[in-house]
Amino acid sequence: MRIFLSMLVMFMAAAVSAVPPNIVFIFSDDHALQAMGAYPSWLHEFVEQQNITPNIDRLAKEGAVFANSFCANSICSPSRACVLTGKHSHLNGVTRWQKFDGKQTTFPKLLQKAGYQTALIGKWHLISEPTGFDFWRVLPGQGVYYNPEFITPTGKQRTKGYVTEIITDMALDWLEKQRDAAKPFVLMIQHKAPHRNWGPAPQYAHWLDDVKIPEPPTLFDDYSGRTPSASKQAMEIGRHMTLKSDLKTDPEEFKKLGLTGKDVVRWKYQRYMQDYLRCVKSVDDSVGRVREYLKKAGLDKNTIVIYSSDQGFYLGEHGWFDKRWMYEESFRMPLIVNWPGVTKPGARPTELVQNIDYAPTFLDIAGVPVPEEMQGMSLVPLLKGETPKDWRTDLYYHYYDGPEGEHRVAPHEGVRTARYTLINFYKTGDWELFDLEKDPQEMHSVYGDPAYAKVLAEMKQRLAGARERYKLPPLSQAEKPPDKAEGVE
Repeated sequence: MRIFLSMLVMFMAAAVSAVPPNIVFIFSDDHALQAMGAYPSWLHEFVEQQNITPNIDRLAKEGAVFANSFCANSICSPSRACVLTGKHSHLNGVTRWQKFDGKQTTFPKLLQKAGYQTALIGKWHLISEPTGFDFWRVLPGQGVYYNPEFITPTGKQRTKGYVTEIITDMALDWLEKQRDAAKPFVLMIQHKAPHRNWGPAPQYAHWLDDVKIPEPPTLFDDYSGRTPSASKQAMEIGRHMTLKSDLKTDPEEFKKLGLTGKDVVRWKYQRYMQDYLRCVKSVDDSVGRVREYLKKAGLDKNTIVIYSSDQGFYLGEHGWFDKRWMYEESFRMPLIVNWPGVTKPGARPTELVQNIDYAPTFLDIAGVPVPEEMQGMSLVPLLKGETPKDWRTDLYYHYYDGPEGEHRVAPHEGVRTARYTLINFYKTGDWELFDLEKDPQEMHSVYGDPAYAKVLAEMKQRLAGARERYKLPPLSQAEKPPDKAEGVE
C-alpha cells in the first residue's frame, strides 16, 4: 500500500509539472530601473528609504534580475512591436509612432494556437486593434490618468477612477471571472504609468512633498564631451519641461518664486521626480495586488510573473527627461522574472539580453517552437542558470526618428558590448565611442582617440556584422517619413 501511495504521489507531481505554466507579464511605460530598489544606481538608497517599490523588489528577490537588459529602439510603440514579434523595428514595421500590422506573426497568436488563453489589458499604443488575444481592453493612444476611456471589441467605454488601479481591477476581474480554468493563460497587464505627464493617484498626491530627492551627478551636464547631437535635443528639464502640463504649476505663481539659473532646474527636477515616483508607487501597488491574488487563488506555484518596462528613462541624468538615445539610461530596461521552481531566488544573469528576446522566451516556456523569422533568443537557459555557448556578445540598436520629432533627437544606430558602445549618427556623419568601464556615465567620447584605434576597428566590424545578421536595409532607406497618426510618444 505504501509503495502504491508513493507511486501515486510521484505520478501526480509529474502530472502537475507537465502542465504548461501560466504567464503574467506586467509591462509599465518609461519606468527607469534607477527608480526601483532591485537595481543599483545613484537613486537606490533613496528608493529603499522611501519604500517606493517594495513589491517589485520582493519579486526580484524571489526571482531573477537581468543586469544587462536593453531595448532595441527606445520609444514606446517600437518597443512594444519588438516584444510582440521578436524582431527588430525594420522588420516588424514599427520604427516610430506607427500602425502595427496585426497580420504578422506574434507570440500571442502562436500561444493561442497552442491552447493558451490570451488576454491584454492597458496600454497598447500601436494604433491597430490587438490580434491574437481572446480578451482585450486597451487605452486609445497614450490614454489618460484620470477617468480613462478604453477601447474594447464592442466599442469604447469610460471608467471612473485612476488608470493604474483600473487596469489592475480589470486584470483581476479577468482572472477571477472570465478566464478558462482548464487552459493555461498569458495575461499582459500594461500600465500607462509612469509616462509623461506623470499624474499620481489621489492618495499619493502629497506623498514626498516634504522630502528632498537626490540629484543625479550629471544634472548639469554641458555636453562638451560628445558630438553636437547631444546639445541639440529638446528634452532638458530646465528648458523644455512645461510648467502647466508637466509640473502642474501656474506660470504666474512660478514667477513669484524668483528663481534663476540652476535654481530653476533644481526646482523643476524636484517637482518632476515627486510626480514620477508617485506614479511608480501605484504601479508597485499593482504588482503587489496581482501577486496576492495569484497566491490566494492557488495559481502562484505554476505562474511565471515578469516585470518590465518598454525602455529606460532619464531621471535628470544629463539634465534630461524622456528616452530615445542609445546612451545607457534610455537604452537599459528593467527585466525581472520569477519562475517558481526554475529561477534561483536572487539570481542576476549578466548576459546581454534585449526585448526581441521576449517572444522567443514566452514560446519556449510554453513548449512552442520558435519561428525562424524571430531574431531574438530564448532566455529560458539563462533562467535555468545556464549560458549557451553561442550567446550573443553584442547588441544592435536603432532610433529612427529625427530632428523633426517632438524631442529633436538625431537618428542613430549602434552596437554595444559588455564594455563599449559605438554610436553612428548617420545623418550628420558623427560618431561616438564610449568605454563604459572607465566612463559609465558616457560623458566623454573616445572616438578618434589613438589609444582606442583597435577597439574602434573591432566595434565597427561588429556593427557591420550586426547589420548583416539582422538583415538591415541600407541606411539611405532608414529615413522614410512616419505614417500620420494621432498622438505623440
